[in-house]
Amino acid sequence: MNKDKITRRGFLSRSAKTAAASTLAVTGFPMIVPSSIFGKNAPSNRINVAAIGTGRISRIHDMPGVWKYDFAQLMAVCDLDTKRAEEARVLVNQYYSSKTGKAFDGVKVYHDYKELISNKDIDAVVISTPDHWHALIAIAAARAGKHIYLQKPTSLTIEEGRILSDVVRKSGVTFQIGSQQRSSEQFRYAAELVRNGRIGQLKNVYVGLPGDPSGPDEPEMPVPPNLNYDMWLGSTPEVYYTENRVHPQNGYDRPGWLRCEQFGAGMITGWGAHHIDSAHWGMDTELTGPVEVWGRAEFPKSGLWDVHGIFRTEAVYKNGVKMVVSNEIPNGIKFEGTEGWIFVTRGNYRATATDPVAGETKPLDASDPKIIQSKISSNEVNLYRSADHHGNWLESIRDKKEPIAPVEVAHRSCSACLLHHIAMKLDRKLKWDPDKEKFINDDEANKMLSRPQRAPYVIK
Repeated sequence: MNKDKITRRGFLSRSAKTAAASTLAVTGFPMIVPSSIFGKNAPSNRINVAAIGTGRISRIHDMPGVWKYDFAQLMAVCDLDTKRAEEARVLVNQYYSSKTGKAFDGVKVYHDYKELISNKDIDAVVISTPDHWHALIAIAAARAGKHIYLQKPTSLTIEEGRILSDVVRKSGVTFQIGSQQRSSEQFRYAAELVRNGRIGQLKNVYVGLPGDPSGPDEPEMPVPPNLNYDMWLGSTPEVYYTENRVHPQNGYDRPGWLRCEQFGAGMITGWGAHHIDSAHWGMDTELTGPVEVWGRAEFPKSGLWDVHGIFRTEAVYKNGVKMVVSNEIPNGIKFEGTEGWIFVTRGNYRATATDPVAGETKPLDASDPKIIQSKISSNEVNLYRSADHHGNWLESIRDKKEPIAPVEVAHRSCSACLLHHIAMKLDRKLKWDPDKEKFINDDEANKMLSRPQRAPYVIK
């Protein structure tokens, strides 16, 4: 099938996938019934959610994004660092105790995601692990019938992302990627303005991303007794433990794995998954990808941290629009057309303390103020509206509707980022077939669509 022809509304068939009902008595709460048998007048219509990966982004963004909704309940946490898992249990119990004014101790702890997803009382999972675990856990969750909220990026490789999208769509579960800019008004409005021709014919898109610095060599250290390090490495090669390769053992500062290519591609996927997704929204290319990509980047020649530093990559899409991605461009997205430009960014919003902010830059700006004062009429392109990203996911589970950031859109955004990364590594122009998801007449590049997987952490 030509993937460009897939409609967004055709992604997810809606069928309840959770198993037969059972109840769970939890202190301070009524009996909980799995969402698969929720009815309008059911005694409880809470969605039972589990958090997999309880580090920085989970604690400050993903778990709070779920627990604030009364029709959802965090009933389990999972981390292969037993210290972090216990701290997550305490955090969630304390929240519910404070919220209800009653002692609460109803959160179950797991250290292996496979055991967690076998619990039939769990309806949905929020996956906030390092990047190299995203696809494998999400695929297992989908096959188990669990609804999925997955932190971006979707996958470590393009091959993994394709498998994940196919499995999720076949399973019928509700999947949301954590590209929360889709639930920010200025990004939706900017995309609507572009798609409705307010800047004329779109010609160029400029995406500004931060870069990552290199770091020193790090000594081998004893593996902490609370960390299952072999499992943490997962499908990636076995390498010695050092704290700056993994995450802090005290506190929840930015983890070192974010700067190791073994576990991710760096900022091109870390922030690129946000901005390139938002660019695709305005370009109307959510279900495809570029046809050409090229670029350059500086990579550290020594030290533990080896993701790209300063870079500039470019791509051309089938509709003729050119995308430029670089750390030298202001953080955000600039759409440039024949009759003006629009620039959109997060402004001063931060999901985490280390997120870059735009300073004095306006969240939404244009070559002419009249462009962003324009009203979108009902007979024009009106894009999906969401006021809260986690809430949209939960409501989509409850109401059996498609969320704002479904799996194929997520895969296409991530794969575009990974194409830019491959171009950085090869430093030459590459021709890409977005329908077949293969490079054209380029065996060297096609070998980079996947990575060897270390047993037993293999996607089957």
